[in-house]
Amino acid sequence: MSGDVVHDKIHFRHDPKWSSRLAPAEGGGRLVCVACVLEMMESEDVASVRKSYALSGVSGVLKCSPGAMRELLQQDHRVSMCFTASLLGMLHTAEDTVTLEKVHQVLVQLLLELQSEVLFRFVVDEIHKQLSDQLSVKAFWPILHLLGTLVEAVPNVAHSLVTQYVPLLEHLCSALLYPDEALKASVLYVWLKLFGGSAAQSLPVAIRDRVCILLLQTLANAGSPQLIKNCVGLLWLLVQLGEAVSVMMNSPDTQIACDENQSIHTSNGQLVCQNQEQQSLDHCRLPLILKQLLLGGDEMLQVTSAKCIASVLVHSPIQYSAPFIKADVPEFLFDRLASTKSEALLWSVYSCLLLLTEDPLFFSQCHSVYGIESLVRSLKEALWLSNQGVQKQGLLLLSEILERQPPGVRLFPSGPGFAAVSEAVIAGVSSSCLLVATQGASAASALFRLNHQSRPVQYSEVEKLVEAVTNRFSELPLLSYAHRRSSRSVQWSGLSSQASRSEGFLLQALVCFQAACRLAEECASEPVLKENSFTAPSKLNQAQDTLESLCHSLLHCCDSIWIPTVIRMCERAPSAQMLQHFYSILSSQFTLLPPLMPVFANKLASSGFYRLALEHKGLLCAGNRNPDLNASCCGFLQKLSVRLLSQSDSYQYDVEEVENLLLHNLPSLCWRLSDWPSLLREAPGLQLCEYKGPRATQYCVLIILHLALQQGDRLLPDRTVFSSVLWLLHSVQEQGVCSLPRPVLRSAIYLLAVTQDKIHSLDRAPLNCISKALSSCQSFSSLYIHHPALLHFICRYPELAEKFGPLVLELWLTRQTEHTDAGVSMTDVQEKGEKRECHTEERQDKKPDTETAELLSLTEKYPAVILTLLDMLCTREAALAERALGVLEALLRGHRDYEVDLCAKLRPALLQALQRFSVEIVGHGHVHTKEAVNSLPLVLKLLCAMQASDLPLSSSYSEMDGVHFKLLYHVSNIAGKLMPTNTESLLPALSYLYCCLSLCPAHCTDRAVSMLLSNSGLMDQLQTVLSSSPSAPSLSPSACPPSSLLCCSHLLLSSLITLQRVHSAQVHKSISWSLDTAVQRLLVQKRNTDNLLLVSCLRFLQTLLDVDLVSAVVCVSTGPVLVGPRPPGVQDGALYPLGLRGTECLSTALSGLLLQKHELLLRASVNCLSSLLGFLQRKSHITAKYVVCQPWTRFLLFCLLSSGDCCLLHPAILRLITLLLQHSSTAVRWEPDLLQVMEAVEKRGVKELSQEAAQALGLLLTQIHSSVLQPPPTEEHTQRVRNMMEALSLQTQAESCIPSLPSNILRVGDVSVWLCDFTLTTG
Repeated sequence: MSGDVVHDKIHFRHDPKWSSRLAPAEGGGRLVCVACVLEMMESEDVASVRKSYALSGVSGVLKCSPGAMRELLQQDHRVSMCFTASLLGMLHTAEDTVTLEKVHQVLVQLLLELQSEVLFRFVVDEIHKQLSDQLSVKAFWPILHLLGTLVEAVPNVAHSLVTQYVPLLEHLCSALLYPDEALKASVLYVWLKLFGGSAAQSLPVAIRDRVCILLLQTLANAGSPQLIKNCVGLLWLLVQLGEAVSVMMNSPDTQIACDENQSIHTSNGQLVCQNQEQQSLDHCRLPLILKQLLLGGDEMLQVTSAKCIASVLVHSPIQYSAPFIKADVPEFLFDRLASTKSEALLWSVYSCLLLLTEDPLFFSQCHSVYGIESLVRSLKEALWLSNQGVQKQGLLLLSEILERQPPGVRLFPSGPGFAAVSEAVIAGVSSSCLLVATQGASAASALFRLNHQSRPVQYSEVEKLVEAVTNRFSELPLLSYAHRRSSRSVQWSGLSSQASRSEGFLLQALVCFQAACRLAEECASEPVLKENSFTAPSKLNQAQDTLESLCHSLLHCCDSIWIPTVIRMCERAPSAQMLQHFYSILSSQFTLLPPLMPVFANKLASSGFYRLALEHKGLLCAGNRNPDLNASCCGFLQKLSVRLLSQSDSYQYDVEEVENLLLHNLPSLCWRLSDWPSLLREAPGLQLCEYKGPRATQYCVLIILHLALQQGDRLLPDRTVFSSVLWLLHSVQEQGVCSLPRPVLRSAIYLLAVTQDKIHSLDRAPLNCISKALSSCQSFSSLYIHHPALLHFICRYPELAEKFGPLVLELWLTRQTEHTDAGVSMTDVQEKGEKRECHTEERQDKKPDTETAELLSLTEKYPAVILTLLDMLCTREAALAERALGVLEALLRGHRDYEVDLCAKLRPALLQALQRFSVEIVGHGHVHTKEAVNSLPLVLKLLCAMQASDLPLSSSYSEMDGVHFKLLYHVSNIAGKLMPTNTESLLPALSYLYCCLSLCPAHCTDRAVSMLLSNSGLMDQLQTVLSSSPSAPSLSPSACPPSSLLCCSHLLLSSLITLQRVHSAQVHKSISWSLDTAVQRLLVQKRNTDNLLLVSCLRFLQTLLDVDLVSAVVCVSTGPVLVGPRPPGVQDGALYPLGLRGTECLSTALSGLLLQKHELLLRASVNCLSSLLGFLQRKSHITAKYVVCQPWTRFLLFCLLSSGDCCLLHPAILRLITLLLQHSSTAVRWEPDLLQVMEAVEKRGVKELSQEAAQALGLLLTQIHSSVLQPPPTEEHTQRVRNMMEALSLQTQAESCIPSLPSNILRVGDVSVWLCDFTLTTG
């Protein structure tokens, strides 16, 4: 049947035992006869096609029916041997390739099926015999092919060859000397299979070495692709063996000459070449061969060549790198990088170059300079590929080159080159794979070396790199400890691996950031790099490409991203290596931007970094562990402490001493914070060195506790700190030590003061200990720390307050910051005009500054402090006394409730001071002592401040025969004795006298005014001030008194004139005053005159007009400007000394002042106009009528009423309209003037009006109701007036039930103004 492996013609004579049907019986199956197959193979009459078919059948049986052929052949081993010999013989007789392939296939299958050691040996022996006997090179090929197949398929064959058939191996070596490349390819195929298995380890050394040499010779002359492929394949296997690499790297650079026409027959008929391998150490052959492969166009060969190079170098980079480098292999490798995108080739070349960089010769021959551009370009391409291993390898190569490159040879001399490599590294850092990004950060670290920076330095590129590394933090899966515990065990392995990669990246990123900070420090230390002198002109204006910009970026990244990220990472598992770099980075920030370091240091300290660093030291550095971390922590703590100390005035002279103390003791301070109390309570013996030893360590702890607590970081509980510091002071004193080092004692006192709140009052013994410690220092100021707790601590205990209270108060005031809102000069008033009073009121209502507020709180707890401040005001230097005055003024303004009345407590002390000053002021107003020069004006200012707070309703003003009258007496005497140029004292004196007259009860004013009018010195002083006014034409501006002094004089004289008339007091000396000068000032010089001076002048003029310009106190003089030429006319005579022209000038001036809309000026102008109209009504009612009916008056009213509702309903404007109506002015009309006022009131509502505005409106409505208006109002308008009057009447009744607030004194700069003087007059 078809498919049977039998020969029909001969099958009948064969014994059936050699036949077998291989299939189920019912299906028939294939019939196989071993005897038929054997006879067909040996018969020359059987066609080759039939033989091939029979072999195919046998192969199918061996494949599909395992064991069937074995059963047949094992019946007689001679048949197996004969069958195998027959197949071997066909290797020489078969001519077609198909049949040969079938023979190979069946032979191998048969040997594997039978698994007979005897049969294996028989085959190998036959192969060896045939190789020895063959004279034809062509006949070698099938034998060698079979041998290679057997070696690959049957492991035992390979082992037998290398152990028992060494001659056969020698024949294989000799076969490589034949010129036929197909034969060489076959031989190499055998060797390839031999070295590909484990049997290669047993190969004789001589054979292996000979194969190495012959392989190099063959590969050097190979031409056919198959031969080259087999050579390279065998070479790849050989370079895995260290001994083989040693042989090939030491092979000669000469070829074995094998002449094709010259051969010799050996005794066995074998052709051998007489020229065997020769050793020569002059040149190494392998690098040249591999370089030649790199030059070829076959990419696979290039990859294998690169792999071979890498494999050779792996065995000994130091030993084998030099031949490759001298052969210029690195250049060819770099060229391959520039011309390929193959991931396999890139990986291989990167690996080769990475190994070559370990030899300094690589850099000394400038291969790195030659290839850096190609490497960067290939990196950019590789980072777009999907193979992350290639990307990582390329970045690793770049890192190694950057790290090993000698400083003398720059890789990036120009900006574009550095920008290109920076771009590549940024791409690596931005990779989605954290492993690649980690390697990119490593490359960035190496790139940040100073010798890699171009000229000019590309600071912007460095900044971009830092930002790229920093931006990756947001993607890091930093798992917290709680998250780790809650994760399931199934998921934990993946999460752990991810977290591990994150930690690896963060660690490398820290190294990178530290390198960037180091680069910034190095550039800052070199002026050329800091200024970037070679920057192109177009870039000079680019602020972002500067060292300062880089430093700002580093600080910002560190502050906003790095610090939170590292702290979050180390919360779950602190890493010593990571923290080492972290604290080094923090330390470097202190040198990059010194101007910003105060803020940065305060932020670090207040954020708990003292605690953080100390806990890490105690946790990771105890027992001499992690010395690098300990050094990094100590460096950070020292720089932070020195920075904080240098900001403090108290430590400015002790910084070096504290720095030495920290330097010597911080490394050994690896205690947990919980152990610090026991450390402080130890009692070490005496130590010779002040900076070393257990006691010095205690001192170091005190300073750290102080600095941390100063920034709000309480390292230990307050009670623990207080008791520990107190015990330490006692311990030191028990040892007989005179005193602690000054900075240590300062820290101890600070700690006691700040932690005292929760401590009960101290007994006598600890107070004596503290007092002794404070007294041990020669200068208490050197121990002072500007902190309120120290104030309260000293003043809390009388024992300490008596000795150190004045000192600590003096130091507090001395170091108090200056405040611009303490007072405003009259020059400021002239510049700001009408806004001044408003600002003054705001200052009076403003809360005191922090330092003053602390003193106010102190005086509330300890009233004795007030007398100490008063003593400073009277006895100390000017600056200190002024600050004491500021505190007392703030205390008076605060109206605090004390057990003892404050003003009553201060007046006796002030009276004593004034009595002393009265004695010290000698002839012509000169002060005898410098103390009085400094203190007198301050005492007078304090008196003025007391007047503002001690209002007339208080019991102290009930009688003037007490301290009040004595104070008034001494102040008036002093004012009369002072030099006119002593305005600093004269101004508060006159202001005090004016306020006394204003605040004095009515039943006491007669005595007060009589006393002042009897003081001739005071009257002379006032005369001098008035005569020296800025309007006097004979005086230069420098000789004129300050406008504030002139204001006080006007106000004081106004009060004297009024009270003198009321009480008919005797005047001993009158004052001359020029009316025409005053009118000219109001009319012409108002723009150049201070508003307050105008106000005081109007008040003075108002008072004089109220007495018809005739007073015993003031003698009013006039001139032709006001009254005209003599003899005066009837009207001038009636209005003398004002005159008709003076009346016009004054009314015009008042109209102009009304338009300025200044609060006090508006009130004073209306009051003065009222007094002027009253004066005119009494002297010449025709002139009064003339004044109110002037066209200018109509224009004035129009301007005022057109300024909005706020101005329209102002009490002064309402009072002005009332005045005009009272004097029958035709300038006021019902419509639109009065109707506009009515509508504004109705719009706002009567209830929304102030009490003063309501009163003024009531007077106006009453006047409207009684006046005759043209044209007259309609009945509807009249009814509106009645309704509004009724509403006002109800509102007035309701407000009358509410007690009105007492009048007060307004402080405008140095001038006190009694507001009652500017209440709108109603008569």
